[in-house]
Amino acid sequence: MLAPEHLELMSDRAMAYIDRLDNAGSLFLGHYSPEPLGDYFAGPNHVLPTGFTARFFSPLSVESFLKYYSYTYYPKDELIHAAPYICRLAEQEGFDAHAEAVEIRGRGNDDLPIE
Repeated sequence: MLAPEHLELMSDRAMAYIDRLDNAGSLFLGHYSPEPLGDYFAGPNHVLPTGFTARFFSPLSVESFLKYYSYTYYPKDELIHAAPYICRLAEQEGFDAHAEAVEIRGRGNDDLPIE
């Protein structure tokens, strides 16, 4: 799989292909979008993944300096419904403590607070 640092697609229909191009550091689309345009004038960042690492890295951007996280929130009734499936997966991986943590909360135990 190719993953170039720069990819120029000189075509009259370049924008039609943009959704199919996901492994390049920076895309230059159309006959009038040469790579130096991005380097010196148009504004995309010049710090790009090299050595075919565009397969799993993105160009340096403002987002590279942001801290973010994911979160999960499940109401009690949804966890009760999902608990058997989660426990089975955890047990298959040998993560018994993970399964137990879900079992305790997924029993419908009234000892835990209701939201």
